Amino acid sequence: MSTNDWNPEDHVPSEVKDLLQNAEVGPYTYISAFIQVVELLKTQKRTGWLNMGIDNAESISDHMYRMSIISMSLNTANFKDNSNLSTAQKEPIDLSQCIKISLVHDIAEALVGDITPKDTTVTKQQKYERELAAIKYLGSLIDPYNSAFAKEMVNLWLDYEEQRNFESRIVKDIDKYEFLVQAVQYEKRYKGSKRLDEFFEGTRQQIKTDEVGRLADEILHQRVEFWRFINKNVN
Repeated sequence: MSTNDWNPEDHVPSEVKDLLQNAEVGPYTYISAFIQVVELLKTQKRTGWLNMGIDNAESISDHMYRMSIISMSLNTANFKDNSNLSTAQKEPIDLSQCIKISLVHDIAEALVGDITPKDTTVTKQQKYERELAAIKYLGSLIDPYNSAFAKEMVNLWLDYEEQRNFESRIVKDIDKYEFLVQAVQYEKRYKGSKRLDEFFEGTRQQIKTDEVGRLADEILHQRVEFWRFINKNVN
């Protein structure tokens, strides 16, 4: 199937399609359909962890939820010394926007799935086009019930994808940080029998904001201490 042939509606659960074909479909039916499609985020496991044989791997929604909690917990005062901020970006950080972006940045994956950079069957451009089609479709489901939210959700997704504001830059960094936290937790779960080195390679360097970088440095320090303990007790 080529990118042009990919249609988000082809990936909607049959029971939701049946719901939308009801003769009495109305605004509440549409929002119900959207909520049921979003459930797919709870049932789909993150591909990278599955490829590594992680048992009971996190779902897409698990990842998004913890990102939103991280966003909510940030101390905005700690961003004032960020050397990467321009004068225009030194306005107060809107954490509510960070939380919202965190909650929707991967929402298109409900229909597209979690496509990793290592997937050679889908190009980066194809991935973007599929996710854009999916987010627009999801917006169309919400629109009859709440058109303002439909537009906001699409715009929040575009903020993240196109990095249109500093809040989206922070969330991009949180995405990498949460990824590091999860990788360390999985290594600890396996008590040293599984190393996930490939997930750490270059990830810290992709984090641009100083504050999220400090958070990442702490979890990386904990990883060093964990492996030092493991190696000491094995040897």
